[in-house]
Amino acid sequence: MTKTELDWNQALLSQWEAHWNRQLRPRLDGLTDDEYFWSPVPDCWNVRPRGSGTAPMRVGGGDFTIDYAIPEPAPPPFTTIAWRLGHVIVGVLAARNGQHFGAPAAGYESWDYAGDSGTALEQLEAQVDVWLTGVRHLGPAGLRAPIGDTEPFPEAPMADLVLHIHRELIHHLSEVCLLRDLYQHTMHTANGATR
Repeated sequence: MTKTELDWNQALLSQWEAHWNRQLRPRLDGLTDDEYFWSPVPDCWNVRPRGSGTAPMRVGGGDFTIDYAIPEPAPPPFTTIAWRLGHVIVGVLAARNGQHFGAPAAGYESWDYAGDSGTALEQLEAQVDVWLTGVRHLGPAGLRAPIGDTEPFPEAPMADLVLHIHRELIHHLSEVCLLRDLYQHTMHTANGATR
């Protein structure tokens, strides 16, 4: 590579790593189980102990399941931090890590969803690490290669998938941060504390 060529792997990694390391990951520190499961409105979709959900579908391979429906209701239900983290961990990262980077196959139906915030953050960090390692090893040819038939647009280049996943991570994890802010402000107000 000459000095005039752009290192696309590095550019794509920097896009996500800067946001993760400087903004998102620090905002997840101290996430409590109360925040993780908190339902700010009635009938939220959540991660729940097996057999206790009320959504049309409750999927998962362990003691906890995630609320789900096919097709998704219109409008879609509001979702908790636990649900959003479950979506990111499984649907955004683990499934793609299995399809593209040699990790074990993963899906909503078989995932062992976290029953506490600490385990969820460990799962998130593990899947982020697998994703970043995979992207780092793609190289220019890997970024240009077609995604393949595991994705909706099989002829699109892998770079398109990397950009999509980074956008999904930034989007959904920013929602988690906003819900943490709402929880802090709501609970402080509810408990009579001043802000």
